[in-house]
Amino acid sequence: MIRARHPAPSPHLGLRRAVTLLVLGLIWGCGGPAVDERSSLSDGRAAAPRDVILVTVDTLRADALGFAGHPRVATPVLDGMAARGRVFTQARAHNVVTLPSHANILTGRLPFEHGVRDNGGFVLGEDQPTLATLLSENGFATAAFVAAYPLDARYGLARGFDVYDDVDLADYGELVGGLPDPRRGWGERRGDEVVADALDWWQRNDASPRFLWLHLFDPHAPYRAPAPFAGRHPDEPYYEEVEAVDAFLEPVVALLDAESPPLLLLTSDHGEGLGEHGEATHGLFAYEATLAVPLVVAGPGVEPGRDDRPARHVDLLPTVLGSLGLEAPQDLPGQSLLGPPPAAEAADVYFESLSPHLNHGWAPLRGLVRDGRKMIEQPLPELYDLPADPRETDNLADRQRPALRGLMADLPTESRWPPEASNLSAEETARLRSLGYLSSRGAKKRSFGPEDDLKNLVGVHRDLQEMVLRFHEGNLQNAEALARGILERRDDMPLAHTFLAQTLLARGDATGALGVMENAVSRGVAEIELRRELGMTLLGTGRAADAAEVLEALTADTRDPLTLNNLGLALATSGQTARGIAVLEDAAREHPTNAATRENLAYVTLGAGDPAAAEAHARAAVDLAPDRATAWNNLALALYEQGRRPEALDAWRAGVAADPSHADSLFNLGAVAAEDPADPDTARRALRAFLESDPNPRDPRTAEARRLLVELAR
Repeated sequence: MIRARHPAPSPHLGLRRAVTLLVLGLIWGCGGPAVDERSSLSDGRAAAPRDVILVTVDTLRADALGFAGHPRVATPVLDGMAARGRVFTQARAHNVVTLPSHANILTGRLPFEHGVRDNGGFVLGEDQPTLATLLSENGFATAAFVAAYPLDARYGLARGFDVYDDVDLADYGELVGGLPDPRRGWGERRGDEVVADALDWWQRNDASPRFLWLHLFDPHAPYRAPAPFAGRHPDEPYYEEVEAVDAFLEPVVALLDAESPPLLLLTSDHGEGLGEHGEATHGLFAYEATLAVPLVVAGPGVEPGRDDRPARHVDLLPTVLGSLGLEAPQDLPGQSLLGPPPAAEAADVYFESLSPHLNHGWAPLRGLVRDGRKMIEQPLPELYDLPADPRETDNLADRQRPALRGLMADLPTESRWPPEASNLSAEETARLRSLGYLSSRGAKKRSFGPEDDLKNLVGVHRDLQEMVLRFHEGNLQNAEALARGILERRDDMPLAHTFLAQTLLARGDATGALGVMENAVSRGVAEIELRRELGMTLLGTGRAADAAEVLEALTADTRDPLTLNNLGLALATSGQTARGIAVLEDAAREHPTNAATRENLAYVTLGAGDPAAAEAHARAAVDLAPDRATAWNNLALALYEQGRRPEALDAWRAGVAADPSHADSLFNLGAVAAEDPADPDTARRALRAFLESDPNPRDPRTAEARRLLVELAR
């Protein structure tokens, strides 16, 4: 489900001017008349709209819509919007991943200006005005309804919104251990749910001007369109998702027929590779398949037609403010699309793709589009004539050196490498990977050669994605082979070392996994996740003192709860109980909602002979996570140690109710219930269920459970 971070707003004071409803819709046009020198939108005096709606559709290609000329995709809703609105045929993003692209849209600033350069590891600063903060200051009710974790409020985009409805992470469990299954789609919700919630807010807040932002995530991989769209394009399931989004947006586009219609802009954050240049999805290259975006503006005062001027995400904020008669900040790089086309040099499109370096250590990518020419800065640079070569197949870099050097010289100096990225928490890493982003923070390289060029690494990138999928399918042999193959080509790949170690662990080869991890650490190519896994594996194989040493060193880079929890356990297990408890108590203060920390405190204090303290920690864990059987088991043990047997049995029953297959709770319930001759049925049921859930013959509890059942049968 979804959480509203703020209560519904009370009516705001009205503006002296009416407000505009804006839905952002990006469109890639083919043909049509070029824009003339007049404004393509009304200046607001004739028919200014009252409200603003911004719609961003994640991963929507510019050419994936019917009105953009796609021959097989049915998008009647957005085709209708395009027919009555202004279609910008040369619209482009500045980034090819979700979070920085939306930061560009909402701030009207380029990524190196606002500082958000990738998904995760970056937070929009509180000093950055956004479209929401500016409109809120001018009396607008503001709300955002977003569909995926990369736009979680923690990343700073919620400022200025009275309501910021994002994905409720509690719905997806506590993803802080192991590797997530990217086929599960944790951290996203369907577009029709987003639209329904957004329109409910819209209808309840009509007493004042409104600014609404809707974000739909559906066309993002993996492609899983609902009925009746599933199966329409069996060989191209991406387009099934596009058709679903078109249907989901019907009630939003229908607002154009309201008595007081909004100004509607529709756009996407980036496109999707779909195999072009070898890229299946996005986030690697910045070719037009992922850089070009659709853009449509419709509503009162908008002159219908096609507009061939360069249009950029940074132009959207000044366009909205201009349509409302509000003054934009003076230092914005973009210009309102209301006026005549800007001079060529003012229409440069700066773009970047930094995820490959941040996550894998490959060469960062920057570039410019100017007057139809596109330059891509890489160790092997590229230059394309887009009007003549829209698919970017003829690299002119060697033949047109002066043009290449000129564009390279004009790259903004402020965009140069490196940006400062914070480390990813275990939760961030897991959630981003569950959506297909192979996030990591092990890269340190600062100089690059042809071997680091993305064009030479697209096959490695493909194998990385394949490796993750094979791992989660349970095809461990194939996953291991892919990981080893990647490391033969790029032995500095932190993520490949991590997955190779995880695969060996899953195959039961802890010794081999430890060798992989220790080698990566010694060579300086181990990311935080692998170093943490090394500590956890050492702890699990009985080397608690070594584990404590590894994990304690790791706290200089991260104090996420998973690291602190395992450090506390390693210290306590190695005989440093007081230090272990102190680390866990620090973790509880730093992460007060983390139930696992309280569970570990209960476990360690119980082992230290303090069942009263263990009870307090176990009750805190139960309060935080009443569905965790381990929390109930710890509480029951603490109660039992204090001689409160009936309460302990009730706690174990609660643990079994939370998880009927939880072996510890089942065995303990059965063993303690067997002490009372008056309650043999509880003991028998629990012990039989334990043997069914944990038939490991090496577990000494297995023999004990069988012995107790024999005695109970007498």
